Amino acid sequence: MTQRVATCSCRQLMLRTTEEPLRVSICHCHACQRRTGSVFGVQARFREGSVVIRGRATAYVRKGDTGQDATFHFCPVCGSTLYYRLDSVEGLIGVPVGAFANPGFPAPNISVFEECMHPWVTVPSDIEHIH
Repeated sequence: MTQRVATCSCRQLMLRTTEEPLRVSICHCHACQRRTGSVFGVQARFREGSVVIRGRATAYVRKGDTGQDATFHFCPVCGSTLYYRLDSVEGLIGVPVGAFANPGFPAPNISVFEECMHPWVTVPSDIEHIH
């Protein structure tokens, strides 16, 4: 059985999953750029039933570029986003891949909101591209 553990920077907030991700995506939307402080976000989605969360989290709700609400849960101590839920995708939890701190994590299989992608960014050609 696969087990993966993601933590915030101070390790007060922890998430454990016992399944492989359903999807690993690169998102270039402006909201992900602001959330990560980078030019894109990389996140994995898991079935909610395969996830256990421990620790205290603070929630922040924002409208995504699609107009749907997204609720981000971050550590109130260090500020790291550890997981999120999208209103448009019930029953799934998204986790920023960097929270796993595992270079062996599965590679992204889709790239979304490429219309917001910085012109110098290149993504693998063998994944699904959604502009």
